[in-house]
Amino acid sequence: MAVIWESIKHLYAYLAVVPILPFAIVLFGYGAYIQDRKKAFRLAMDITTAFLIGCVAVLFDSLFSSQFGIYGILLFMLLGGGLLGNAQFRKRGSIDAKKIFRTVWRLSFFTMSILYVVFMCIVIGKLVLTA
Repeated sequence: MAVIWESIKHLYAYLAVVPILPFAIVLFGYGAYIQDRKKAFRLAMDITTAFLIGCVAVLFDSLFSSQFGIYGILLFMLLGGGLLGNAQFRKRGSIDAKKIFRTVWRLSFFTMSILYVVFMCIVIGKLVLTA
């Protein structure tokens, strides 16, 4: 059982380092299977977000020498969900939790993508300058 768990952790780590790989695999693989590019793109976004969150958290922790990366990301996601839920309740009088979760998750994809690029550029710049 421990070997399987370690294998899963290693696979996640490898895919999280270069999140464009799982995005491309899901986009083209699932897109070829169902013949619906829009649905494949959304699924690719959803799956890649999980990898981006892990990678951005690790990059944040290493850049700023902290252990707050994953907690900060989750905090902002919860705050975004709360704000969206409040806006939805004020507008409609009820809350659709599934729609709020999906919106926060997809907004996190764009935010994490930008942070991934910025943090990777900083890390690569630090490595080049110290070498």
